Parts: sequence; C-alpha cells; structure tokens
Amino acid sequence: MDHTDHTAAIRTFVVEEFLPDVRHEDLDLGYDLIANGVIDSLGLLKLIAWLEDTFDVPVDDVELNPDSFRTVIAINAFVSAALETTAVRLS
Repeated sequence: MDHTDHTAAIRTFVVEEFLPDVRHEDLDLGYDLIANGVIDSLGLLKLIAWLEDTFDVPVDDVELNPDSFRTVIAINAFVSAALETTAVRLS
C-alpha cells in the first residue's frame, strides 16, 4: 500500500494550472479551492483527470464528493484512500 504524502505534487499542479501568480509555498494546504473560486466544475474535471494519470487512481471506481477536492489536504486524502481501496481489491 502506498501511504506517500502527495501534497507537494498536488500543490504544484494546483498552482501551475489554476494560480499561476501564486508561489507554491504561498498556497496554504487547507485553502478552500472550491469556495474561493480557484477550481470550478471544469477545473475539477481537469484535476480528476490529472489524478488518474499521475497517481493511477481509478476514479471511476471511487465515490466522488466535491468535499474531497476542496483543499490540497483533502485531495491528498482522496488519493491515499483511492490507492488503498485499489490495493485492497487487488489483494
């Protein structure tokens, strides 16, 4: 099972794709990306596609909840849970 902390990669992606004028270290990991208008519905689709490609997360097999994508911390928890679910199914 992969319990790696992916927050650095997630933060980098969010900043590069949605906040180009913000330095990586200035994005608080608990900043609400949805409530603050950083990620809209189209951005959410882009984020989910990136998660699938980057972390090999089978998003189709996982329950999607907008709260899972509100913050970098929540996205990291989503990735970890999805990877753990996949690992359990494969064992």
